[in-house]
Amino acid sequence: MKTLVLALAALLPLAAQAGDRITGKPFATRSEVIAPHGMVATSHPLATQIGLDVLKRGGTAVDAAIAANAALGLMEPVSNGIGGDLFAIVWDARTKKLYGYNGSGRSPQSLTLQWFLDHGYRDVPPLGPLPVNVPGCVDGWFALHQRFGKLPMQDVLAPTIAYARDGFPVTELIAHYWALSVPRLAQFPGFTAQFTRDGKAPAKGEIWKNPHLANTLEAIARGGRDAFYKGRIAQAIADYMKAQGGFLSAADLAAHHGEWVEPVSVNYRGVDVWELPPNTQGVAALEMLNILEGYDLKSYGFGSPEHVHLFTEAKKLAFADRARYYADPAFAQAPLADLLSKDYAAERRKLISMDKAMKSVDAGHPPLEGGDTIYLTTADREGNMVSLIQSNYRGMGSGMSPPDLGFILQDRGELFVLKEGHPNSYAPGKRPFHTIIPSFITRNGEPWISFGVMGGAMQPQGHVQIVLNLIDFGMNLQEAGDAPRIQHEGSTEPSGQVTEMRDGGELELESGYPYETVRALMRKGHKVMFADGPYGGYQAILWDARNRVYVGASEGRKDGQAAGY
Repeated sequence: MKTLVLALAALLPLAAQAGDRITGKPFATRSEVIAPHGMVATSHPLATQIGLDVLKRGGTAVDAAIAANAALGLMEPVSNGIGGDLFAIVWDARTKKLYGYNGSGRSPQSLTLQWFLDHGYRDVPPLGPLPVNVPGCVDGWFALHQRFGKLPMQDVLAPTIAYARDGFPVTELIAHYWALSVPRLAQFPGFTAQFTRDGKAPAKGEIWKNPHLANTLEAIARGGRDAFYKGRIAQAIADYMKAQGGFLSAADLAAHHGEWVEPVSVNYRGVDVWELPPNTQGVAALEMLNILEGYDLKSYGFGSPEHVHLFTEAKKLAFADRARYYADPAFAQAPLADLLSKDYAAERRKLISMDKAMKSVDAGHPPLEGGDTIYLTTADREGNMVSLIQSNYRGMGSGMSPPDLGFILQDRGELFVLKEGHPNSYAPGKRPFHTIIPSFITRNGEPWISFGVMGGAMQPQGHVQIVLNLIDFGMNLQEAGDAPRIQHEGSTEPSGQVTEMRDGGELELESGYPYETVRALMRKGHKVMFADGPYGGYQAILWDARNRVYVGASEGRKDGQAAGY
């Protein structure tokens, strides 16, 4: 629910909303977590503890990440699960290198763009069988584990299997979003039986069990990734989808494979910020940083009109390119080297006025030579670090819940464009534009920070704000995530029919920005709004090379926890 910024919340000083702190920034919810041997930060305390236990048993950061991700799929089904996709960036201490993994699934081979057009669709619907692509999560687990894991997969998945059978208490925020999902998804066969009790979502503190998911995870632990993509589970998914009028088949599942990819980076004031290349949207964060590097944000100060204005205008420019160029590289190669060049950023920067907000933005023309989510991060005593993000996309995904399997299939296919000739147009066997992005920062070729901010189009905006908070505004790891956030909505989107922004969009500010800043932004032509809760969720781990310790952070907007040993 949005209201004009004149709401009282915008008038209140941030310090009035929390107890006083005698150290650090007044908006920080707590101090950073510091530990010498390992660290796990997730959006659920029990998942964090599972990951930490895996580290203590000698598991690697990848083992801990998989264990925590499995737990989150059980405990936070409103955001993720084995019916969704996965992306990761891994710092390998042995080779001293970053490795990227794209675990996104492809569209059904039997569904075509022409079918959508013939049946009158302008957009891929958000629910039901049509937006369902192959889920890439399980394949991603085993790819990561084969390369960087140590403990047997049975041991890695055992804690989640036990919680699925014995039950776990539902946390406050997850209970809230679960209750919102039930009215939307109850129409789909299999959902009510597996994800409600007497037709209702579980309440905060209620013990919830998912024995069907326990059985599915046991089969995966014993039989490997093929137990999911071939055989009984795959056939059950295919049969269910066919019965619902869908197109995802057993052959689509059997043909799935993720891929290792090279992360891409830009240098921002002496640190290298890393993202994954398309089909994800991480390049947008890097484009924004390149543009903003040309301004002295430190002198303007955090929360100043100049800070918020320049951030918003850089976002508009980067997102115009996002809508135009980002897509499955197997079908359309984005001109990454040019989009990420400092010269291109300088040209785009010329379009920004300090006095007036842009109402419309066209994609740039570099020389063509060449979407609810969980984020977690782990680090082990050997120096390995993992930045991992996983999602069902909207809410609890498509609502497609194959009977007796205990999970919901994603609706990531909603992000295709139903328009001939666009790089992200629908095609069989194609990966859609993807919103979920892990991130990593290195300094002088060494690992520094593994972090992410979940939440659709908020993610690249969140990544940029974290970097600015750390580098330009001198915040620590916890403060950087707790600081009030900015979200701009209304940019041209890489989905549907690609409706272009013509009104400048809407600028949403969390409580904590001075009213003087709000008024100055409105004078520049920004439509400033108050929005309840779209600002994402953040976890991070920092390696302090001088003291030889890990620093962890998990913000107060979610139910999460950072913990180490």
